[in-house]
Amino acid sequence: MGRAFGNLTTVRGIIYYGLSPFEQRAFAGAISHGVPNMFRRFRGQVFRIVPPLVLSYLVYDWGEKEHTRLMRKDPNSPDGLPPAE
Repeated sequence: MGRAFGNLTTVRGIIYYGLSPFEQRAFAGAISHGVPNMFRRFRGQVFRIVPPLVLSYLVYDWGEKEHTRLMRKDPNSPDGLPPAE
Protein backbone atom coordinates (compact mmCIF):
# COMPACT_ATOMS: atom_id res chain seq x y z
CA MET A 1 0.00 0.00 0.00
CA GLY A 2 2.80 2.41 0.73
CA ARG A 3 6.39 2.64 1.75
CA ALA A 4 7.79 2.95 5.23
CA PHE A 5 8.47 6.48 6.44
CA GLY A 6 12.24 6.31 5.98
CA ASN A 7 11.94 4.92 2.42
CA LEU A 8 9.42 7.26 0.80
CA THR A 9 11.49 7.83 -2.32
CA THR A 10 14.38 6.31 -4.19
CA VAL A 11 17.46 8.43 -4.89
CA ARG A 12 19.63 7.24 -7.76
CA GLY A 13 23.27 8.00 -8.34
CA ILE A 14 24.26 8.54 -4.70
CA ILE A 15 26.45 5.94 -3.06
CA TYR A 16 26.81 5.76 0.71
CA TYR A 17 29.84 4.18 2.34
CA GLY A 18 30.04 3.25 5.96
CA LEU A 19 32.33 1.56 8.40
CA SER A 20 31.09 -0.62 11.17
CA PRO A 21 31.87 0.66 14.69
CA PHE A 22 33.38 -2.73 15.39
CA GLU A 23 35.93 -2.24 12.61
CA GLN A 24 37.14 1.19 13.73
CA ARG A 25 40.18 1.72 15.90
CA ALA A 26 38.93 4.17 18.50
CA PHE A 27 42.32 4.96 20.07
CA ALA A 28 44.52 4.70 16.99
CA GLY A 29 47.41 7.14 17.45
CA ALA A 30 46.21 8.39 20.84
CA ILE A 31 49.67 8.13 22.38
CA SER A 32 51.86 8.90 19.37
CA HIS A 33 49.79 11.86 18.10
CA GLY A 34 47.55 12.84 21.00
CA VAL A 35 50.14 13.49 23.71
CA PRO A 36 52.44 15.68 21.58
CA ASN A 37 49.36 17.55 20.30
CA MET A 38 48.24 18.14 23.89
CA PHE A 39 51.62 19.66 24.78
CA ARG A 40 51.55 21.81 21.64
CA ARG A 41 48.10 23.16 22.52
CA PHE A 42 49.11 23.76 26.14
CA ARG A 43 52.19 25.68 25.05
CA GLY A 44 50.06 27.77 22.71
CA GLN A 45 47.57 28.77 25.42
CA VAL A 46 49.74 29.04 28.53
CA PHE A 47 50.53 32.74 28.02
CA ARG A 48 46.83 33.55 27.74
CA ILE A 49 45.80 31.71 30.89
CA VAL A 50 48.68 31.97 33.39
CA PRO A 51 49.19 35.79 33.61
CA PRO A 52 45.56 36.56 34.60
CA LEU A 53 45.65 33.72 37.14
CA VAL A 54 48.90 34.98 38.67
CA LEU A 55 47.61 38.56 38.76
CA SER A 56 44.36 37.44 40.37
CA TYR A 57 46.24 35.46 43.00
CA LEU A 58 48.51 38.42 43.80
CA VAL A 59 45.52 40.77 44.19
CA TYR A 60 43.73 38.22 46.39
CA ASP A 61 46.81 37.66 48.55
CA TRP A 62 47.35 41.42 48.94
CA GLY A 63 43.71 41.87 49.92
CA GLU A 64 43.88 39.14 52.54
CA LYS A 65 47.07 40.57 54.07
CA GLU A 66 45.65 44.11 54.05
CA HIS A 67 42.43 42.93 55.68
CA THR A 68 44.38 41.09 58.38
CA ARG A 69 46.54 44.18 58.98
CA LEU A 70 43.52 46.47 59.29
CA MET A 71 41.71 44.13 61.68
CA ARG A 72 44.57 44.03 64.23
CA LYS A 73 43.95 45.77 67.50
CA ASP A 74 46.22 48.61 68.48
CA PRO A 75 47.66 47.80 71.94
CA ASN A 76 48.33 51.49 72.68
CA SER A 77 44.77 52.56 71.98
CA PRO A 78 42.50 52.86 75.04
CA ASP A 79 39.61 51.04 73.38
CA GLY A 80 41.81 48.52 71.52
CA LEU A 81 40.58 49.58 68.07
CA PRO A 82 42.84 50.17 65.10
CA PRO A 83 43.76 53.80 64.45
CA ALA A 84 41.38 55.72 62.21
CA GLU A 85 42.97 56.65 58.89
